[in-house]
Amino acid sequence: MPIMVPVNPVTIGDFAIGRGRPLVLIAGPCVIESEAHAAGLAGRLASIASRLGLPFIFKASYDKANRTAGTSFRGPGLDEGLRILAGIKSGHAVAILTDIHDPSQARRAAEVADVLQIPAFLSRQTDLIVAAAATGRVVNIKKGQFLAPDDVRHAVAKAVAAGNPRVIVTERGTSFGYHDLVVDMRAFPIMRAQGVPVVFDVTHSLQLPGAGDGVTAGLGEYIEPLASAGVAAGVDGVFLEVHDEPARARSDAQNALHLDRLEPLLRRLMAIDAIAKSGDGAPYSTGDGSPYGTGTGRPVPTGRVNG
Repeated sequence: MPIMVPVNPVTIGDFAIGRGRPLVLIAGPCVIESEAHAAGLAGRLASIASRLGLPFIFKASYDKANRTAGTSFRGPGLDEGLRILAGIKSGHAVAILTDIHDPSQARRAAEVADVLQIPAFLSRQTDLIVAAAATGRVVNIKKGQFLAPDDVRHAVAKAVAAGNPRVIVTERGTSFGYHDLVVDMRAFPIMRAQGVPVVFDVTHSLQLPGAGDGVTAGLGEYIEPLASAGVAAGVDGVFLEVHDEPARARSDAQNALHLDRLEPLLRRLMAIDAIAKSGDGAPYSTGDGSPYGTGTGRPVPTGRVNG
């Protein structure tokens, strides 16, 4: 099986993901810590993505309903969280991704979010997937840590059967004994062979679930090599939790990427992505078969489409 399997592109705003389009960046803090922090970080992320020419989706959760301990910070909640995300969307002109945990949240979240995310632990919850699909928004299904890559087709089929083919699948690691995850690089071509764009959630794949004292620990020092391997394997987007002070992050502190490390990493990933997609036959490729140009001596995406 070839690494780069053509997939049905999914349009999000003014760009598309899949079928050889340039790499899409999904990034933001794990949870909304405050309005000022989320908005400030969104602005800095949008500036980096714009400078590099990368399609960008801002990600943040209004409620982390699956924290290890009941006393852990969960976020501002549905109403306040969506208000903050709406302000970020209008203020920075970015697409928004947020996760939902209950079918009743789908329509409310869809009023703001361009992408509704199904958390990995809930990737078999039929009613949740159907409710998300019914909104017409793009549905990002995170593959459960307990699922084989080919099993995610059943979750995708639930959304499509509900009338929404705008589905993305995200890899975020597979349970590997107690308190650990592993990423099987074969998962990316296996899932892309199902015809859906595939995103690699690098930072969550480096979690050590429950390995801390009532919290999830992580191995953030391996973000760069793991991200590079995933992009080389042919993913359509990368998902990174980014924070300006990871040590002080109120969720997933140990596996968040420091903001200062983001741009150098993205430049590296863009170069790898251009090689991985060369000869893919993408309709938005440059003359040399690559979806990137080199006008300034570095890869710059050129393949935007209108939503």
